[in-house]
Amino acid sequence: MEEVKKDPEGHEKERLIDKAKKLVDKADDFIDEKVVEIKQTDAFKKAASAIDKAEDYVEDKIDDLKQSGVKEKLEAFADKTEDKAEETISKLKDLSKKVANKTADKLEDIAENIKKKTGEDNSKKTGNA
Repeated sequence: MEEVKKDPEGHEKERLIDKAKKLVDKADDFIDEKVVEIKQTDAFKKAASAIDKAEDYVEDKIDDLKQSGVKEKLEAFADKTEDKAEETISKLKDLSKKVANKTADKLEDIAENIKKKTGEDNSKKTGNA
């Protein structure tokens, strides 16, 4: 059991924790009173009204965006872009194959020309011509 200290006159000394609790209770009551007073001021009422109007405005704009079909339009645009990209990539692949084939043909022609020239040079050197 907890002993309660008594001062020389026989009164119980209030513990520090009890004093702190009373002080917190008073502060809480004071804050509650001030909140009620602030809510009654014109400035608070005007601010609350402005916030409500801003909230309504934002909600209206969100609804407008939803109704405008922007999301669907953006999705359709993305689909078209993807289709075009695939088409372009396909064309580039075909083009690169054609370029590779033409390059290979040109290299073969060059190789044949070199063989012919070196063959002619060899025959001139050996006297077989």
